[in-house]
Amino acid sequence: MVTVEPHERFSGIYWITLEDGIRRLATISFAPGIKVYGEITVNIGDKEYRVWNPYRSKLAASILKEVSLMPIKPGSKVLYLGASTGTTVSHVSDIVGDQGIVYAVEFAPRVARELIEKVVKYRSNVIPIYQDATQPHNYSALLDEVDIIYCDIAQPQQAKPLADNADLYLADGGSIMLAIKAMSIDVTKEPSETYKKEMKILEQRGFNIIDAIHLEPYDKDHAMITARYSRKSS
Repeated sequence: MVTVEPHERFSGIYWITLEDGIRRLATISFAPGIKVYGEITVNIGDKEYRVWNPYRSKLAASILKEVSLMPIKPGSKVLYLGASTGTTVSHVSDIVGDQGIVYAVEFAPRVARELIEKVVKYRSNVIPIYQDATQPHNYSALLDEVDIIYCDIAQPQQAKPLADNADLYLADGGSIMLAIKAMSIDVTKEPSETYKKEMKILEQRGFNIIDAIHLEPYDKDHAMITARYSRKSS
């Protein structure tokens, strides 16, 4: 028997138990009938639930690793840096629902086209921005102040672009989630050393670190940093 229940801590997220008895994360689809990455879907009542794969989404992995702060909720306005083909973007779209919005920044042309074909065409709450996240002034005409910045970019600098975007677009007291890919920053250093360096940059730019968790076994040499932003102290 398939069962579903709300996540005990985070609004808009669910636990779904399939016939195999294993409990998995899920979200209610904003675009029923449309799969994004071959995910399992289950209809219960008048809702379609999309099983959320933590091996394909660092945000799902963070929730399973019991991150203490997951600020994305129904109605949130989210700036998503490094949208890629939209796997995690689609679940964020599910969570924020029709009262929220996701500004999805992606720079690689082929990837951006896939994002549009798989996600944007079916989800009115996702606004694509075809720009480089390290140049946030270039898209100042396309978005307003946001509640949350989610950053997942594979570049030698990851905290700095996030902080540059926060200075322009994040509300005072807003939250960030930064997925750090240690090997994209410096392959010669231990990942823990790289995480500390990126967190120090955030602290110097006005962020109060809430949590830092490693994402193994779902993602090797990755960590998720969560923090709150204080414009007054930046």
